[in-house]
Parts: sequence; structure tokens; C-alpha cells
Amino acid sequence: MKEFVKILRRFVPPYKKYLFLTILFNILTAILNIFSFSLIIPILQILFKLSAAHYEFIPWDSALGFKEIAINNFYYYVTSLIGEYGESTTLLILGLFLCVMTFLKTGSYFMASAMVIPIRTGVLRDIRTRLYDKIISLPLGFFSEERKGDIIARFSGDAQEVENSIMSSLDMLFKNPILIVAYFVTLVLISWQLTLFTLLVLPVMGWLMGFVAKKLKRKSLEAQNKWSDTMAQLEETLGGLRIVKAFNAQDKMRKRFDGILNEYRNMVSRVNTRQQLAHPMSEFLGTVLIVIVLWFGGTLILNGEGTIDASSFIFYLVMLYSLINPIKEFSRASYNIPKGLASMERLDKIFNAVNNIPEPANPVRMTEFKDGISIENVWFRYEAAWVLQDISLHIAKGQTVALVGQSGSGKSTLVDLIPRFHDVTEGCIKIDGVDVRDINTRDLRTFMGNVNQDAILFNDTFFNNIAFGVKDATMEQVVEAAKIANAHDFIMETADGYDTNIGDRGSKLSGGQRQRISIARAILKNPPILILDEATSALDTESEKMVQDALEKLMRNRTTIAIAHRLSTIKNADLICVLHEGKIVERGRHEELLALNGYYKRLCDMQSF
Repeated sequence: MKEFVKILRRFVPPYKKYLFLTILFNILTAILNIFSFSLIIPILQILFKLSAAHYEFIPWDSALGFKEIAINNFYYYVTSLIGEYGESTTLLILGLFLCVMTFLKTGSYFMASAMVIPIRTGVLRDIRTRLYDKIISLPLGFFSEERKGDIIARFSGDAQEVENSIMSSLDMLFKNPILIVAYFVTLVLISWQLTLFTLLVLPVMGWLMGFVAKKLKRKSLEAQNKWSDTMAQLEETLGGLRIVKAFNAQDKMRKRFDGILNEYRNMVSRVNTRQQLAHPMSEFLGTVLIVIVLWFGGTLILNGEGTIDASSFIFYLVMLYSLINPIKEFSRASYNIPKGLASMERLDKIFNAVNNIPEPANPVRMTEFKDGISIENVWFRYEAAWVLQDISLHIAKGQTVALVGQSGSGKSTLVDLIPRFHDVTEGCIKIDGVDVRDINTRDLRTFMGNVNQDAILFNDTFFNNIAFGVKDATMEQVVEAAKIANAHDFIMETADGYDTNIGDRGSKLSGGQRQRISIARAILKNPPILILDEATSALDTESEKMVQDALEKLMRNRTTIAIAHRLSTIKNADLICVLHEGKIVERGRHEELLALNGYYKRLCDMQSF
């Protein structure tokens, strides 16, 4: 229950108004319920002529207790009605009064339930909003260790499970404790002796219901983990569908998916079987309790030892049965909540993930890029092995620096350190003499534009993809950027021009077209620092020529750091750095490096061959 209360404290405070109203209407429901059930006593006495006592009105300020005065005066009014209108008419009046009380009770019950709906839907929205905000704020390193399918499963399935299991129990949890307390107080007022006997039996039944619920959370956690495996498998299949079909591996993937899905099904079956046990178990135990109390109280009344009469005893049984119903619903909530807690535990892995790229406490504000970038004695590692070792490099403003070397030499890692996608392990990177860790990441990345090998586009229009990240971009600015990137012509050939949707990740475009849209986006942003990560390596010769032309226009008057596998594209760079096993082993211009007859010369010869 502590975990449940913590979740409520985290997410329910914005909805205090609705919480207050639902509690208020539940209290009203309980009071109206008790009054409507209390009419059973005079109705039974009239029907079965169980009482011939004569009642006199007692003033409310009398020295007698409130309970005795209330009961006496209630019977006084009933007997007065019988004397004035007769038993049949009094019975009709009591019945109509019961109808009015029931109408008010059901109305307040509806209002109490309706007030919970904004809390349920609002909390689910808040969980997903916070989850999304957390996901986009976490560093890239977090996602290299997590499967996308698993994160999607948490965002969809786990968040929904919290709503289904925990938030759907809010109605029961805010209603049933109030009903239980109200009904229990009524039972004590009717007969504290019988209630004491009832309390001796209840704990045993509560223990039996709690025993099954204890194991539910662990099984639910295992089931949600299996669902994550299922979503991860689906995401992997969709991402690699071309290869699956090319290698005729459909049967293999289907078999693998069926295996994971069957494991998930078996786990969910076990969880749901235990969950379905809640209602019949509570129903049976409730009936056992009623039978025990009926036997005990009935025996006392039959032997003339009871403290209440027969009609009051029937009212007691009705109230006891009414008490059992919220207890049963409460137990059902205790079965549901562990499933939601298991899902919340998985969501908290994202919520509690530590962002190892902290924002500076007192950031240095940068308004313009003036001097250059200094990489000073930088060391970096992801885990145990060093990826970069003692890298030092100065990139002057307006200079084009190319990074070359075999795959795994640390080129992409080095450029990722500049916009702080990762932080250096040792050493520092400075822009205009200021350590990048002392600059707000938003300000830092404002000065940079990226064009990657795999053009990352969104399922949106040409206009929105080019204007991505640029506030209030006009159509004229977008068109101008597209023309510079050699993209305007093929955009205008589409049905709706710049309003044409380009599909998921730009699937309706060729590789060269996607890359030119990516370049147009960078052109529109107009950053002083440009990072090119193998921007042309995946293209055919014709597309490469057009993209290279667009890149040359983009690189004019900018500080450019380019990673290149095709060495022909960086011959004119101001400085070429050759990386090997995390170290800069050679640096200089193209001709100077060829003259060294070292790593760079070997790379050129291999490409020429």
C-alpha cells in the first residue's frame, strides 16, 4: 500500500478538486444508504406486526443519548402515521420515501464515480507526458543500452496498465473505505456484541484474500517483461523487414515471435487466473461470514438472550452484507493494484534514469561564435576500453577539418563530444575558450548543424522537415534553403509540392533526395558550426555529386568538421586528421599526408585500387 500511496502523491495533487468532490459524494452515498436501509425495520414491523409498543415524542435536548432519542422519535412518527392514515398507507409512504432516498443515493454514487474519471484520464496523460519529456531529455548513451521496443512497450502497455490497474481502482479506494467505516459504525450502534463477534471472524478471511494477492505483483512484472520482449521483436522485424524477406527468413522470425508470444500468453494466463480468483473467493468468504453471524445472532434471539429484536437483527444482517460488498471490491482492488505497481516499477526505470549530461548550475551565455573549437587532451570511454586517447586539436573559425580512419577508430565519438551527446571522461572541449560543460546544452547546440550518413527525417511534409527546429520559418526561407540544397526541383515534381508527406523516415524518397532534405534543414538553421558525419558515403555517384555540390554551398563561411570514408570528398579540407585506434596518428593537408607515406597514403591507395 505504501507504493500505491507514493504513486498517488506523485500524480494526483493536480486533481485535488476532483478528489475532494468524490470523497464528499461518497460520504453522502454512505449516509443515504444507511438511512434507506434503516426503513427496513418499520416496514418489517408493520408487515409482521412485530411491535405493539407505544411511543411518545422525546425532545432533542433531552438527557438521553442521541441514539435512543433518534430511534424513539423515528418510531413515534411512524406510529403516528399508522394511527392517522392506517398501516397500508404508511407502508406506501415509507416505500415512496425509500424510493426518494434511493434516487438521491444513486445520484450521489454516480457523481462520486464521475469525479474520478478526470483523475484517471489526467494521470494517464501526465504519466505519458512526463515519460516522453524524460525520454527526449536523456542522453544518447541511455538508448544504446535499451531496446526501442522495450521503451515503446513501457510507454504504451505499462502506462496503460497503470491506468487499468491503479487508476481504475481509485473509485473503489476512495469509496469503499468510507462505506466500510460508515457501515461498521452503524453495526456497532445496532449491536456492539454482535460486531465484536464479527471482528473475530473477519481477520481470518482477510488473510486468505491477501495470501493470493501477494504473489500477483511478481507474476505481473514477469508478464510485462515478456510484453517488452514481444514489442522489441516486432520493432526489430519492422526495422529489418527487407533483410528478412531477402533471406527468406519469414518462418524463422515467425517461429521466434510465436515462442515469445506464447511465453507472454502463459504468463498473462497465470496472472489473470489469480486475478479472477478474487471475486469468487470474496463471495464465498462473505457468505460464510453471514452464515456464521446468522447462526450466532439467531441462536441468541431464539434463546431470548439477544440484545436486539428480530427486525433489528435483520437490519444488522442487511448492513453486514452491505459491508461485505465494499470489502469484496476492496479486495478486488488489492488484486488489481499489484499489476499496476509492477508496471510502475518498469516505468520508474526510465523516470529514475540519471542524466549524465548535467546542465551547469551557472551557465555561461554564448551569443555568437567568435574564435574556434579547442579539443584539449581528451580521453573517452563507454565502458572499460578507451575509445579516444589523448586527443588534442584546434579548429579555427571558418576552417574545414576532416576526420578519416577505419571504422571504430573513434571519429563519430569525437564529433559527438562537441555538442555534448556524451561528456569527455578526461580533458576538455572548449568553444571560444569556454568549456562546453559550462554552456547550457540548448545554447551550445544552437550553434551547430548536423548532416548524418543516415538522413533522419520525420513522417511529415517537406516544409515541416526542412523547417524542423527553426521557429517561425517562412515558405520563402524554406524554398531558398531547398534551392541551395538542390532539392527544390524534385520537391516541386510531387503532387502537393512542399505540403507533400514524405512517409515514415522519408521512405517515399531516394537516398540522395533524403540527404538533400537533410542538408536543406541544416542550411535553414544556418549554424556557424557544421558537423558532417559521412554525409555522402551511402550514395550512388550521381546522387553524391548533387549532394556534394549542396554540401559545398552549405560549408561556405562555416566551421566544418567532416567525417569521410570517401577521401575524394575532403581533398580540399584545411586540415585532415587520421585516427587510428582512438588516437590522431597523422594530421595535415592532403598533399602533406600523401608525402608522409603512412596511414593516409595507405587509405588512398586502397580506395584508388
